[in-house]
Amino acid sequence: MSMTTLLFVYGTLKRGCWNHDRFCGGAFHIQKAVVRGQLYELPSGIPVLQILEDDILAVGTGDVSADIGIQKRLTSTLTLQQVEPPMNGEVVYGELLMFDDAEQCIPAIDRLEGFCPGLVSMYRRVLTPVFMENGVVAGWVYVTDSEEFLWSCRRLEDGRWEQESRLR
Repeated sequence: MSMTTLLFVYGTLKRGCWNHDRFCGGAFHIQKAVVRGQLYELPSGIPVLQILEDDILAVGTGDVSADIGIQKRLTSTLTLQQVEPPMNGEVVYGELLMFDDAEQCIPAIDRLEGFCPGLVSMYRRVLTPVFMENGVVAGWVYVTDSEEFLWSCRRLEDGRWEQESRLR
């Protein structure tokens, strides 16, 4: 059975960045998108995203099939009337990737991001509204919610992380 999933990426998983081909090369559709949140950069140059707790529609688990089922259900009912698009200062730019091999790609990306469902992790995979030119969908994204962790990070005020200015 095909398991289509949507994943919003804002850093090293974007096209042209060093983790894209290895982990996201199987995406069959990619388009520009934004989420509401604040983007930071670690001292190592890696980006991290923080979103409001109210924007979290679901938290990822170790059961990818169940996660994708939740995503499909929420996307089918999500409308722009229900969620407010991001305003200046809270826009994070990235790409929305569509996969049809979620049972293979999502666990691999979970490992890359250090996301361990049910355990304390630097990142967690959450479902959040993702905004595109033609509407809104529920998409998975890797975020941090650790205030203690963010104190060492630099805020990227324009909501963009560009690989060209970062070390590999």
